[in-house]
Amino acid sequence: MYKVVSVKATDDYKLLVTFDNGIVKEYDMKPKLNEWPFELLKNKAFFKAVKVDPGGYGVSWNSEMDLSEYELWKNGKEVNHSLN
Repeated sequence: MYKVVSVKATDDYKLLVTFDNGIVKEYDMKPKLNEWPFELLKNKAFFKAVKVDPGGYGVSWNSEMDLSEYELWKNGKEVNHSLN
């Protein structure tokens, strides 16, 4: 599985995730915002505090809220722009 090298949160509750193969995928968080524990991400400042997990195994906001690299890769939509 590809590892996450960077993540950026957008104003419309999407994550732009760059993988170690150079592919960038957009992952829409809006459907998850009514699920536990993701309701806290409705606070945009908290949502934008997303970080890449050590080793690139996913992204997280705290110890209870994370998404695996598999989830991001499988359900993200490939986009044509770089985050650099």
